[in-house]
Amino acid sequence: MFYKLIKKKCDEWMTSSDCTIRELIQYIYAQNKMRDAQIEAIKIYLFLKIACGNRPLWKLFSEGCFNSLDFNTMELTVEARSILTTNKAAAALLEYALLKDKNGNQLAPELEKVIKSQSGRINYEDTFKKIFYGVNYTDYLFSLPMGAGKTYLMAAFIYLDLYFALNEPDNPAFAHNFMVLAPSGLKSSIIPSLRNIQEFDPTWIIPEPTASNLKRMIKFEVLDEQKSAPKSNLVRNPNAQKINNYQPLEDLMGLVAITNAEKVILDRVGENENETLFSQEETVRIRIANELRDIIGCIPHLAVFIDEVHHAADGEIKLRQVVEEWTEKHSFCGVLGFSGTPYLEKAESVTLADSFVIKNTDLSNVVYYYPLIKGVGNFLKVPEVKYADNDMETIVKNGVKEFLDNYLHTVYANDACAKLAIYCGKIETLEELIYPLVTRMASDYGLNPTEAILKYHGGNKVYPQPEGAETEFASLDTDFSKIRIVLLVQIGKEGWDCKSLTGVILPQKGVCPTNMVLQTSCRCLRQVIKNADETALIWLNKFNADTLNKQLKQ
Repeated sequence: MFYKLIKKKCDEWMTSSDCTIRELIQYIYAQNKMRDAQIEAIKIYLFLKIACGNRPLWKLFSEGCFNSLDFNTMELTVEARSILTTNKAAAALLEYALLKDKNGNQLAPELEKVIKSQSGRINYEDTFKKIFYGVNYTDYLFSLPMGAGKTYLMAAFIYLDLYFALNEPDNPAFAHNFMVLAPSGLKSSIIPSLRNIQEFDPTWIIPEPTASNLKRMIKFEVLDEQKSAPKSNLVRNPNAQKINNYQPLEDLMGLVAITNAEKVILDRVGENENETLFSQEETVRIRIANELRDIIGCIPHLAVFIDEVHHAADGEIKLRQVVEEWTEKHSFCGVLGFSGTPYLEKAESVTLADSFVIKNTDLSNVVYYYPLIKGVGNFLKVPEVKYADNDMETIVKNGVKEFLDNYLHTVYANDACAKLAIYCGKIETLEELIYPLVTRMASDYGLNPTEAILKYHGGNKVYPQPEGAETEFASLDTDFSKIRIVLLVQIGKEGWDCKSLTGVILPQKGVCPTNMVLQTSCRCLRQVIKNADETALIWLNKFNADTLNKQLKQ
């Protein structure tokens, strides 16, 4: 909820004489290429960069950068008034407590009481440090739903930083180089989508000839090599070699490196390098992992972008440890996270005034939030959501029948036909139960199952990965794909950009992680044609329906 205070001050700044980006924002609006969610995020981004100096959130709140309360009309004790009028961090925490939620209810009335009654017993700056994860570097999170264009927003941020950095090369707020981290389990779906950054047209946000000059400046590197390079005195890690090729790094500007968070950056962080504890092979692996981290730490004016940042939770402490090391070694601009689901499975707690605990179920460092519901009918299809408290087979039957009744003959303006995704928890379930069932149903509707159904999974000892499935999956959004129903195991839960996907079935608990039900069920909501009147179908079992409802409320 802290983002509400940031937005209020940003809106004030945008209309003030101090605002230096009004013409640029007007240009972006005039181009009519960016979505409203993206433009609003750009305003917040540039406000934090220019008006707030790109400083850490705990510092901005502690210094009262977003304060607006008037204490003259507030009923307060003498001590509370003295502290709240002189301690900007105290005033900021009270303003947060007084915020209203979406239903118009006060966000934290108990916190208000504690601040007013025990104001002298709270260390406010320390509280803000704890709320924002105790990091000393800038760490902002942008929350936009799938389909809002997070990848293009990343590209816009990259071009905007370079645009301002060229004008003010010594301004530490603006990055010169960028590292984009994708979570390891999603490499097959997210890294290709991040390559879309290359396709972004900078004239959408920056006028010519500057836009074309910036485009020529950018150098892309995908750091996805898995094996060690031939022995060399310089480097042994082939991904480190790719960066090393840009020496001297001190002068580097415009590098956009895309890599994998856990496997490449976080692997073996903090492991003891004592050769007596590890085999020679494992010791080499540790050194190779360290080698890449060390050379990344030498990239000047670096900004780190983390896509689907909620996945960093498992490796979050390691990631912060690595980033802290980078901030010590060189000029560092900070971390930007992107997520459609900025909430936690378990509440985080911060204790103040001895025993009072602030509990937070959302990621606290969200600086911009665009709710999914606002995107429906705007840049997302309008879904019909159905559920049943039946067995998996019945739910699949219901979903497939309704999809084929409504969308069998749907062909979009780009000549791609409507598709349905069915998520299966296990390969055996897909092969032995779902596939035979769907095959019979497709045949009843006059479809050729071998042409119309795609099975896509990683394979096991009994059922190998279906031949050609990866290529078919990558081609689903084309006019030549004849696939109508896609059966998936552990694939396509997020980062999958298939606009002609029109239906999703989550028939049982466990077909996707509980905290990803929202992301997975909404995979079919991406609009094919901008501003078109498009619909979609979502079928769930009761557990997934309840989970979706809870996550939508969040």
